[in-house]
Amino acid sequence: MEEHSTSSRVGGASVPASLVDKPSPAARLAGTLAPPHWLLHNSGPCDPAFNMALDEALMELVPQLGAPVLRFYGWTQPAASFGYFQHHAEIERATTLRPLVRRPTGGGLVPHDADWTYSLAFPPTHEWYELSAVESYQRVHEWIRDAFKRVGVESELAPCCRKSAPGQCFVGHEKSDVLWEGRKIAGAAQRRTKTGLLIQGSVQPPPIKVAKADWQAAMCVTAIGQWCASWDELIIEGALLARAEELEEIKYAQAAYNEKR
Repeated sequence: MEEHSTSSRVGGASVPASLVDKPSPAARLAGTLAPPHWLLHNSGPCDPAFNMALDEALMELVPQLGAPVLRFYGWTQPAASFGYFQHHAEIERATTLRPLVRRPTGGGLVPHDADWTYSLAFPPTHEWYELSAVESYQRVHEWIRDAFKRVGVESELAPCCRKSAPGQCFVGHEKSDVLWEGRKIAGAAQRRTKTGLLIQGSVQPPPIKVAKADWQAAMCVTAIGQWCASWDELIIEGALLARAEELEEIKYAQAAYNEKR
């Protein structure tokens, strides 16, 4: 009897067949024209300063890569990141987590002691770059919601804003944040420059049994269904690695930068 594979490969990772479905009609139509090329990189745990440096390097160099990049990453130690425009002294009072690292994007205080972190970088030629901030924020969280659904977790997008503690990203929620039973489980921050669009996101997983690797695979498969994405693995090397290491050394590892306001 002929044996059939029960999994496929996405960016070098095995994806359970149960997560894979047929692309939507719109995605199939787009795919007949030219399958969109996307890049995937899983950094694993990295130093807090390097995490921010690599995300900024991706935003700078994504035009040379020529495709959107989805990066999953973790943290080598408990830490907190805070928005580019926030005041360091206020963040110090708001959390006991250390170190504190300033993000290249906006947004509020995000604890990185148990979250799942990702970033997305889009070149100026990509249609995501043309979206308004409101549209791209909603779209990325629809993506996360749909990925959670694939692994059996029902969530929804917040229909409105509910403010609570100023500057703290996971206290209260913004419109289009991802909610699980009314609690915020995913938020994001963005920055657009002439070189690209960077989205940095954090998922605080709900307290039910769901594996991070399964959710990451579901994110990739959801993109196949939504946009007919064709995934290739991105290796961080050459000019990209050199720029990330430079930004880490001269910027994100420096107290003068993180405490500049």
